[in-house]
Parts: sequence; C-alpha cells; structure tokens
Amino acid sequence: MTKGGAATAGVAAVGLLLAGCNPGGDGVRTEGSATGTPAPKGAVSASPVPSPAGRYKKVDAVELLKHDPKVGTDVKKSLAKPCAADEYPVEVTYASLTGNKAPDVIINVMTCADSVGLGAYVFRKQSDGGYDNVYRNEQPSVSAGVNKGGLEVSVQTYDADDQVCCPSGEDVLTYRWSDDRFTPYGEKSHTDYSKTTVDDAPVPVDGTGSEG
Repeated sequence: MTKGGAATAGVAAVGLLLAGCNPGGDGVRTEGSATGTPAPKGAVSASPVPSPAGRYKKVDAVELLKHDPKVGTDVKKSLAKPCAADEYPVEVTYASLTGNKAPDVIINVMTCADSVGLGAYVFRKQSDGGYDNVYRNEQPSVSAGVNKGGLEVSVQTYDADDQVCCPSGEDVLTYRWSDDRFTPYGEKSHTDYSKTTVDDAPVPVDGTGSEG
C-alpha cells in the first residue's frame, strides 16, 4: 500500500461512521457510530464459536467508555461531544472471542477529523449484566478487529516526517484468550508501505541487454 492508499483508507473509515447497518457473517457483527446510524465494516474472519443472533444486544459504547476507570482521560475527552449531530467516532464489533455465552464487545475510538485510532478495547459481559474491560490499547493509530477467531490489533507507524494522513507502515499482532486474559499469539508482522510501491521499477531493456 502506498502513502496515498493509506490516506484513502482513512477517508474510507470516515464513511464507515455514516453508512447503514450490515450484520457480519458467522457470529460477527459490526456497527459504526455508537449513538448514530450503524455502519458496516470490511469482511472479517468468523469466530470458531459464533454467537446466536438472538443473544446479540446492542450496548451504549460511548457511555460504557465514559464510565470505565480503565479508559484514559484523552479518550474520554474525545467523547465529550459528538463529531456532528449525534455521530460519535466509535466503531463497535460484536463477536465471540473469550468463549463467553454473550458476544464480546470490541470498541474502536477514533479522532473526528481524520479517523486516527485513539483507543481499542474489548469488553466481556459479566454474570451481573455489566461489562468488564478485558483489553485496552491506547497507542496512537491503533485499531482492533477479528481475525480467525482471535483479536487482531494493528498500529500504524510513522517516520519523523510523516503527516497524520500518511503513515509509513503498520504493525499487526494477534491475541488469543487464555487464562482469563488476552495473550499474544504468533509473531508481530510489519508492513512497510514504502516498499510496496512500483515507483522504482527498473527501466525496460531491449533484446541486446541495453536500455531502449
């Protein structure tokens, strides 16, 4: 992906907050703004233990974050008011990650202006009906999703001269639920966007081996 492609992806993320609802397949369901119109997300891999649709219950993600002591002050400040109308920069995904009977709630919080990730969280429903924050990552440009039944967390990386719209790369790490917590599964992968361009392709040569 080129830096321009990364910027386009950021614009697309804004669109997610304003689009209509579309349930994900095989027990994974994603919504956009927590209090505005829900939005679809790109395809995600199914959890090995899909949650029956009848057990799916929408949560007020903004209120959940505001009242959770584990959520950082900067993230809470970003949720003090909506970006526009009643649209908050929050994306919510429901999926079975912890083996719980009720779906777990994955929440991504972004900036209003450019959809840069501010925080990624997983909430697990408790027997008393409340939710426990079992995963928190507040690194800049973080985003969480579902991949092959695991929690996949990506963080965009920047060089010193990069603009907010255009990161140089991305780190991705998958987590599995074990011993009542998420633990890293496998190696962290890194994609360097600058090495995926074709700008430096070699000049074609003629049949003699010299440049044409």
